[in-house]
Order: sequence, then C-alpha cells, then structure tokens
Amino acid sequence: MRLSALQGDITTLALDAIVNAANSSLLGGGGVDGAIHRAAGPDLVAECRLLHGCKTGEAKLTRGYRLPAKYVIHTVGPVWRGGSDGEPELLASCYRRSLEVAAKHDIASITFPCISTGIFGYPPEPAARIAIATVRETLASLDAIEEVVFCCFSTGDLAIYRDLLAET
Repeated sequence: MRLSALQGDITTLALDAIVNAANSSLLGGGGVDGAIHRAAGPDLVAECRLLHGCKTGEAKLTRGYRLPAKYVIHTVGPVWRGGSDGEPELLASCYRRSLEVAAKHDIASITFPCISTGIFGYPPEPAARIAIATVRETLASLDAIEEVVFCCFSTGDLAIYRDLLAET
C-alpha cells in the first residue's frame, strides 16, 4: 500500500476513484465539487439526484462518466465551527467511509482532495493530520486498496501533506 501527495487537478487523475468533497445535496457546488461535476458532465448530476443527498461524514459512490477515474466517491465534510462541535470525528468519518465504499467495490487506487479545507473553513494542518492518520488506520483492515493519493490544490497544502507523510 502506498500513500503519496501531489499538487494538481483531481479531475485529471486516472486512478480507479476520486473523492469529491461534496455538499449534502450531491448536486454540485463550488470548489472541487463544482470542478468534478463540470468535468464529469451532466450524467453525474443525474445519477446524484437518485442518491437523495448524503449526510456529513458519510460517502456514496457514482460512476465517473467523462472523468479519467472510473468512479467518484462523494463525501460531505464538516463545516469548521472551532473544533468542539464534532468536526474532527466527522472529518475522520469522511475518509474512513470513503475507503470502506472503495473496498466494497474492489477499488485499488483512490485520490482524496483536502476535504473541508476550502469554503467549509477547516484549518489545513489539523485536517491533513486527521486525513493521514485515518487513512493509515482504516487501511490496516482493508486489503483491496493499494494506492492512496492526497491531491492538493495549493503549494501550501502539498507542503503540509509531504511533511506529515515523511514523519512516519
């Protein structure tokens, strides 16, 4: 199993699945969510309508349509409210549930964006710590997943992930 981080556009990555930092409607929005919906095309929103939304910390699977990735795993991260409103647990659940969905569908490679760190306001460094720790912990019990990539939009986020991945 390999963990890595890169800076780039998640919609261009040809892994088995990309994770969408979605809003609860799953019908598209801003940031990475909007970019994924635009790149995948209108069939993605049509399939998402059939899913009837998603709760914070949960994850749901769709096809990738016009994306290089075969699947999109949609997860809804928490809005940052200072950290004492269950945000760390909900963020960890996003990564755990996404990996569980991936394993259930025999997905071997998956890439995550920096969930909740955009408009949802989660501080990047604590979010990255939760992401890496949760992925490592969850993968210990999942054999199907061989590669996890953290796809960072900014140079700053990439530096955080690379530093944290190098610590262990």
